[in-house]
Amino acid sequence: MTFTADAPIKTAKTTRPVFPFTAIVGQEEMKLALILNIIDPKIGGVMIMGDRGTGKSTTIRALADLLPEIEVVAEDPFNSHPSDPELMGDDVRAMVDRGQEPPLAKKKVQMVDLPLGATEDRVCGTIDIEKALSEGVKAFEPGLLARANRGILYVDEVNLLDDHLVDVLLDSAASGWNTVEREGISIRHPARFVLVGSGNPEEGELRPQLLDRFGMHAQIRTVKDPELRVQIVEQRTEFDQNPPTFLVSYQTKQDDLQRNIVEAQTRLRGMAIDYDLRVKISQLCSELDVDGLRGDIVTNRAAKALAAYENRTEVTVEDIRRIAPLCLRHRLRKDPMESTDSGNKVEKVFDTIFGPAA
Repeated sequence: MTFTADAPIKTAKTTRPVFPFTAIVGQEEMKLALILNIIDPKIGGVMIMGDRGTGKSTTIRALADLLPEIEVVAEDPFNSHPSDPELMGDDVRAMVDRGQEPPLAKKKVQMVDLPLGATEDRVCGTIDIEKALSEGVKAFEPGLLARANRGILYVDEVNLLDDHLVDVLLDSAASGWNTVEREGISIRHPARFVLVGSGNPEEGELRPQLLDRFGMHAQIRTVKDPELRVQIVEQRTEFDQNPPTFLVSYQTKQDDLQRNIVEAQTRLRGMAIDYDLRVKISQLCSELDVDGLRGDIVTNRAAKALAAYENRTEVTVEDIRRIAPLCLRHRLRKDPMESTDSGNKVEKVFDTIFGPAA
């Protein structure tokens, strides 16, 4: 899901107004994690854990609505990219290989909700075996992964989802492809999306081996400050009473943030991170006893995305300090009686390696 510098800045009008992303009060950790994953989807998605009624769904829907339209092949079920073979379905790729120009269209970035009761066929898609055998064609009915290509796939209460389905989602998110096989017939299509999961810790934690495969882990809490709570209630009331007027009042901020995200994706390509900082990131992961190298990779990527987002060309120690808890807290080995580390352990080890904050 890459946007170009000349992408249209104005969002398309929708029949159902969406609460603006820039009007959301608090929950900075969640908002930052989501933005960084939009700038660099290879970070690997976000797992958001927190209390009910804290605006998780509202924030994710608002971010999808904020993003500029993308160019797709018209009438294509996979939102195929018109020029990138890695984001094309087989039919579109065959058309391009024949030298044909596919018909183009502009489309809003899709935010696909995955319901808890979804079956594997609903998620991955199905092959009509009878039609395939009788007519000799690969009759494929696309699933939610096809719709989510080049968009955002949101799974609420992911900790209650069947582990097998979570595996399927994470495999697709990591490889960028979804493969469906039935009775010797195999169909593959692109499935590049930002995976966002959310859950309430009271209803059970995700298994550590699955949790580790989310790039970042954001924790959110119910706002305690009475004045902030009043502000949130008043904003929501104002939006519900007159959405068009409320949206107009935030349009400039929305446009500025959208432009910054688009430009950050361009800056990211030339982003540098000093070798000594990369060594210290790996030292941090080693001293925290993080299994594998996924933590090292994600921390490097997220630090670059943050620097790009803040209009810089090089990563600083403070960039790494801000994103390290998000990238590493859910990868720590913990006592079975404890919940996921809040980030204090990461910060403590970080200070011994990088030095305390200025």
